[in-house]
Amino acid sequence: MADVVTSQTLFDGERIAIMKFTDVSDGTGETAVTKVTPSALIPDSRGLACNSVTITKIHVSLNGMSVNILWDADTDVPAFIAAPGVYTFDFTSLAIWNPDGTGNTGLIKFTTIGASAGDTYTIVLEMVKHYVAPRP
Repeated sequence: MADVVTSQTLFDGERIAIMKFTDVSDGTGETAVTKVTPSALIPDSRGLACNSVTITKIHVSLNGMSVNILWDADTDVPAFIAAPGVYTFDFTSLAIWNPDGTGNTGLIKFTTIGASAGDTYTIVLEMVKHYVAPRP
């Protein structure tokens, strides 16, 4: 049996995206599982595809395990490590930016740490969407 996971887009507007992720672990956990694909979010009013996001708020409810939130790159870059508990971190005034490392794709991935059977997480990410216009 595998972990039971869900991903849900709660809001996807021109500037903001809010997504919710859940996991009920069977003890195997997740390793670098893609959760946010910016290009899959709706485009802006000019038709430009979203190519990256910044994280402005993280709402966490973790029971038993931790979750490493990663920026995808040739070597994934840690964005935030969520420890067990129930809390919200508000990064609105500074945001968590993708550092644009080698092989950066803009994707956000999750890796669970110390998952045991019955451990759970619910994580809600509030993000600002970014677009790059093609050069003429």
